[in-house]
Amino acid sequence: MIKLIIGKKGSGKTKKLIDAVLKAVEASEGHVVCVEKGPSLTYDLPHKVRLINTEEYGILGYDMFYGLISGICAGNYDVTHLFIDATLRIGDRNLENFADFIQKINDLANKCEAEIVFTVSCDESELPKRVFDIVEKY
Repeated sequence: MIKLIIGKKGSGKTKKLIDAVLKAVEASEGHVVCVEKGPSLTYDLPHKVRLINTEEYGILGYDMFYGLISGICAGNYDVTHLFIDATLRIGDRNLENFADFIQKINDLANKCEAEIVFTVSCDESELPKRVFDIVEKY
């Protein structure tokens, strides 16, 4: 299952993400992973959360981003929740590319049975309609 936290810069997406991560940590009997661009969430999340900074691994663009997420799922079968902050800064700002990425991630999410939540910095009306055939709004 894929969920999106959508809103313009400064609308509180990261705060919602942090709250969702904290709830997931309490409910999960597996692993909770959070992916971010830069080390901004280091002090906001408990040590139980596996925090991955994409800058440390040179992740840029949706192909590399998909590889990272696939590797997380393949490397640990009991990931129950995967949270991604700053999605468009990691992938790119082209929303058609983002829609293609979400379609690929949907197949992966179904295989690994993890809930995947992305923050997306744009107005909801800017996203291609096909994205909403796949995702839920958070």
